[in-house]
Amino acid sequence: MPIIVNLDVMMAKRKMSLNELSEKVELTLSNLSILKTGKAKAIRFSTLNAICTALDCQPGDILEYVNHNKGTTNR
Repeated sequence: MPIIVNLDVMMAKRKMSLNELSEKVELTLSNLSILKTGKAKAIRFSTLNAICTALDCQPGDILEYVNHNKGTTNR
């Protein structure tokens, strides 16, 4: 999939555990884990908003597009 989820990177930068983020965004650990591992098929804007608020970041800090044809990233 050309969309890469960098949630683990932002969590590490903010020194926040999955449990702590789960509590702040009111999302189950299993749903956050699916998102963190890149196995999610979709994300609601309200969830993305809550994650960005909790991690004090932009959506582009979490989601990254990779063009597999060129092998480059586009932001």
